[in-house]
Amino acid sequence: MDNLRVGLTYSDVLLVPKRTPLASRSEADVKSRFTRNIALNLPLSAANMASVCESKMAIALAREGAIGVIHQFCTVEFQAKEIAKVKRSTCYVIDDPICVNPDVLISEAVELMQEKNVTSLVVKQAGRVVGIFTSRDYLYQDKSSLSVRDVMTPRDRLVTGHVGISMEEAKKKLHDNRIEKLPLLNEFDELCGLITTKDIMKLEQWTSANRDLKGRLVVAAAVGVKDALERGHTLVEAGCDVLVLDIAHCHSDYAIARLRELKTNFPNVDVMAGNIATAAAARDLIAAGADGLKVGIGPSPVCTTRVMSGSGVPQLTAIWDVCQVAKKFGIPVCADGGITHSGDVVKALAAGASSIMTGSKFAGCAESPGMIFSKDGRRYKRYMGSASYQNNHEKAEKLGGKHIREKLNVHVEGVPILVDYKGPVVVVLEDLIKGLRSGISYCGSRDIASMQSNAEFLRITLAGWHESGSRGNKMSD
Repeated sequence: MDNLRVGLTYSDVLLVPKRTPLASRSEADVKSRFTRNIALNLPLSAANMASVCESKMAIALAREGAIGVIHQFCTVEFQAKEIAKVKRSTCYVIDDPICVNPDVLISEAVELMQEKNVTSLVVKQAGRVVGIFTSRDYLYQDKSSLSVRDVMTPRDRLVTGHVGISMEEAKKKLHDNRIEKLPLLNEFDELCGLITTKDIMKLEQWTSANRDLKGRLVVAAAVGVKDALERGHTLVEAGCDVLVLDIAHCHSDYAIARLRELKTNFPNVDVMAGNIATAAAARDLIAAGADGLKVGIGPSPVCTTRVMSGSGVPQLTAIWDVCQVAKKFGIPVCADGGITHSGDVVKALAAGASSIMTGSKFAGCAESPGMIFSKDGRRYKRYMGSASYQNNHEKAEKLGGKHIREKLNVHVEGVPILVDYKGPVVVVLEDLIKGLRSGISYCGSRDIASMQSNAEFLRITLAGWHESGSRGNKMSD
């Protein structure tokens, strides 16, 4: 007790302004990394929480250059479907187009299209392409008696492309023939892919999107410590780019063993591990194979871990301690929780983090799961802590099977709150990134890496914080 360290969080410090080389703050480069092999065009991610991130949020973030982590508070089948929605939302070439037999009724084909959220089906018979069925084909048709064969565009009138066709050549074919779908066939008339006008437009609209090598949006998904391997197999098969081993206290023998299993079974998939708050935890998880570290024990307003357990480390100190170890091994660190203002994003990155994860900043957006509530003339959405009673109760109901009481044998370390409805997530992203670009400029830097080298922190008093214009601001994660 004689040599107690001081733990600092975002509101305890400011960054000292320095001479900037930038003519405009918009010149600041905000590219970074999420894990060892996953890059980000915006260093932001959505927390893997049931009230924050499913496919709609993950798609919206990835289109802007960030990333979403699909939560694990659901069945593995539901989580895998959410990942598949993200991966199918846009790509250069659809590798596995949805197909149908020509004898299927139109009504059945339409039902399949609605279920898969597509506007066309490739028609195959005996392994060969015999036509294409699109939404235009069934307008004003009797869907109950006619089959796909009766209305589809047959093979002799079907415009196709060859495997390996360039994007420019594909665009020309689509334009010249006034069509929207271009099946790709090999010399045996076997289907090898599909290019659509809609996907090309998405590629050109979201130029900063975070994509994999096939042009699909990048997405992460969380797994718990109990079913990490089983869930991981299904999620990787669905196309997950990053597995996030998400545990309240990841510095444990059990968690380290699960991390090793994940890296052994999925050597080509990055695994982020968290949450942690110490340098010792960073060393042990990196030794176990972690491709990224998630830092944050108790900084969120919907997390009561510090109050319930008496344990935790103020967020800025936790980030600093973990990053001192992680940077020696080139492992990116994600700062999870505690973000109130865009300036907190700057401070976390300046302290060494490579990306930021937030819950409440995104929980109130149009793309987050859940309904919009109206109260006293204002609109809200619900934001639940992952370890809250409400979240665990809803998870038990979704999983079904055993009695809910048996499934709720957990120690509650979270609460639910209402957060203001903010509209589309792109509005929140713009606010955070504008603040980050400004912060990079104030630190006399051009990008995040140089900001980390140039950053000079200054500890301030409570009076200094009030002088900063924070008086009256609502504090939230």
